[in-house]
Amino acid sequence: MESILLWIVGLIILYVIIYLAVKDAIDKSEVGKILIKKYGIKEEIVTISNEDIEKELEDDERR
Repeated sequence: MESILLWIVGLIILYVIIYLAVKDAIDKSEVGKILIKKYGIKEEIVTISNEDIEKELEDDERR
């Protein structure tokens, strides 16, 4: 049981290292720079809480 847990943790760490290395390499490569210039960087999706939505709807109803 303990060895399986160590394998899982090791694989997760390895995944993070490879992911960050590939992302960094793509960002610094010439092809990556060209793609960023051509298409730009996608903005992260902004999440809005349900409370904020309800407050905004209430404000609109009062008007």
